[in-house]
Amino acid sequence: MILGICGSPRKKATEYVLKEALKMLEERGFATQFFSVRQKNIGFCQHCDYCLKKKECRIKDDMYELYPLLREARGIIIATPVYNGGISAQIKAVMDRCRALVAKDYYFFKNKVGMAIAVSGDRIGGQELAIQQIITFYILNGIIPISGGSFGANLGATFWSKDTLEGVKEDEEGFRSLRKTIKRFAEVLESFGEK
Repeated sequence: MILGICGSPRKKATEYVLKEALKMLEERGFATQFFSVRQKNIGFCQHCDYCLKKKECRIKDDMYELYPLLREARGIIIATPVYNGGISAQIKAVMDRCRALVAKDYYFFKNKVGMAIAVSGDRIGGQELAIQQIITFYILNGIIPISGGSFGANLGATFWSKDTLEGVKEDEEGFRSLRKTIKRFAEVLESFGEK
């Protein structure tokens, strides 16, 4: 199963792009699951070390909906809007709260495959910096990061929304970067025997 995690608190451009990515994967025969932070109660990690001692997060909130999906997923797509040149606070909270999963099972994420999508209101608004933050999360946790490769999708899929849903739908370069990234993501998953 491929899990798409939308890090936007709004139902607009980032959610649209992620759902399009999941459709592309479904057309290739993959099962997908969508999870959004929108209207969810996800608290920030307090680095209290409770998870190191008790092997679970002490904050009982909507992350407990996401934890079993992360366990089941073979592929993970994190999509974020760009806030102040980086990821959204919501997706940062999700990534930080995954510490509890690794505290319980150090190899929880081992050999899962991950890709990233970043959507900004500006053409050059911090998309690559946001994607680098997601890739860092992947590397630190043993997730294999996949990009779309050279010539247009160097780190992953990047979109310019012009702060509108219509803007993101019209971003041909963004969709080109998405298609390239999805292609490589699917190829790696298929090489592991996933469908």
